[in-house]
Amino acid sequence: MFAGFGDSPNAIDQDKFLTNVLVYWFSGTAASSIRLYYENAHDPEAWSPKPNSGVPTGVAVFFRDEVAIRRFGEAGNTIVRWTELESGGHFAAMEVPQVWAAEVAAFFSSLKH
Repeated sequence: MFAGFGDSPNAIDQDKFLTNVLVYWFSGTAASSIRLYYENAHDPEAWSPKPNSGVPTGVAVFFRDEVAIRRFGEAGNTIVRWTELESGGHFAAMEVPQVWAAEVAAFFSSLKH
């Protein structure tokens, strides 16, 4: 059904997926939610190196969404946590919510002093 996302084609419950899509559709935010993708696809400078802001950054690379390349991420970000996970995919918060929440909590816990 949703091939290419998650550990299987049925990684996300169809009702949850459609509910998520409809929230964007009915609220009129579908276009604005994908605007960044459109702008980056048409901006020749989109992938050029940017100055590092120094803001601590956590990266969770989920199993079926392996597009993150650490070398490029570190060029413009202060990566303090990089985790490669063995489950999940592009919709990790819906596919493996406990794994996603634990990773977010671990990142913010690491920032406490």
